[in-house]
Amino acid sequence: MAKQLQARRLEGIDHNPWVEFIRLSKEYDVVNLGQGFPDFSPPDFAVQAFQQATTGNFMLNQYTMAFGYPPLTKILASFFGKLLGQEMDPLKNVLVTVGAYGALFTAFQALVDEGDEVIIIEPAFDCYEPMTMMAGGCPVFVSLRPSPAPKGQLGSSNDWQLDPTELASKFTPRTKILVLNTPNNPLGKVFSKKELELVAALCQQHDVLCISDEVYQWLVYDGHQHVSIASLPGMWDRTLTIGSAGKSFSATGWKVGWVMGPDNIMKHLRTVHQNSIFHCPTQAQAAVAQCFEREQQHFGQPSSYFLQLPQAMGLNRDHMIQSLQSVGLKPLIPQGSYFLIADISDFKSSMPDLPGAMDDPYDRRFAKWMIKNKGLAAIPVSIFYSRPHQKDFDHYVRFCFVKEKTTLQAMDERLCSWKGEPQP
Repeated sequence: MAKQLQARRLEGIDHNPWVEFIRLSKEYDVVNLGQGFPDFSPPDFAVQAFQQATTGNFMLNQYTMAFGYPPLTKILASFFGKLLGQEMDPLKNVLVTVGAYGALFTAFQALVDEGDEVIIIEPAFDCYEPMTMMAGGCPVFVSLRPSPAPKGQLGSSNDWQLDPTELASKFTPRTKILVLNTPNNPLGKVFSKKELELVAALCQQHDVLCISDEVYQWLVYDGHQHVSIASLPGMWDRTLTIGSAGKSFSATGWKVGWVMGPDNIMKHLRTVHQNSIFHCPTQAQAAVAQCFEREQQHFGQPSSYFLQLPQAMGLNRDHMIQSLQSVGLKPLIPQGSYFLIADISDFKSSMPDLPGAMDDPYDRRFAKWMIKNKGLAAIPVSIFYSRPHQKDFDHYVRFCFVKEKTTLQAMDERLCSWKGEPQP
């Protein structure tokens, strides 16, 4: 065909590094600690809810309301309304989407116009930039800056901070949206209330919207507290809060997400939704509704899954931190999320010439080397940065610790073999 096939909106976003690392993980005998999904079963109550949804009421095989299965939007409005301090209308303030990914895409399509600037805090989940560009917007990046850990101690995700002056400098008359992700993927940083107040003040000063990706909100450790920016004074009216049933109930394949916010913003997301996917699978929504109804009864008690999951995953995190150090990797202790990142600077110094294109960031070459030679799969952190910043942050790799104990044991076996070899 003589005409250009692809739309201009796809230019510059066709390459996805995930494809290559997923392919390599399948080609080699590896312990996959790269992709962010649990390899254990969801809780029994969630499995039972899904089974009931597929075998019970036959009408759950049919369409439901376009913007969300009514029992689900009702429980989401009730559950999160209390947390955000808002009286939420299930029909006006909640939209159910195909995963949090779908919520993000719908928000960008609804709100970003040609030439609008979108501030993205790096490291950032790698879909924010292409979604901004597909909508015609211009991504503007600001990096969290690490401060060195005390000598002899491991660093923490809390060591990575925004520079208030640098952040303020990114706001212009063209700024439409700031994207926030807390707890952060890949870093595991949980933004403090003080940090969120800085972001909130700048958003209000410059009349900017905030898209807050909070899919890991229940996965916080060591007594840290997740704070939703929409709960701060003056922020509900300009914030979209995005959540995920997959992350909340360890069922990422269900692909049920949601976005919550004021009706004057949400109505534009509903326009995109009704003219794209229109409707999300009914049975999965019914299962999630049951899960939240159960959680609402147990919330704050030892029987709450939102308490049990971080307790168990905190132990996994500690196990992985201890194990990775045995081969010279230097983990940063995450405050939240599925992930930790490990510093590979010593390897970069002692093994600078790993195979691969020399213009590839070092962490990409290291991650490939580790897959092929050590049987461990991780994700290079540079893919969570914009191109100009990748070489500045090419000495970290991301590991997922939300895994079965047998997976962590398999990791230990690979690390034990590695430990017997010379270290950097």
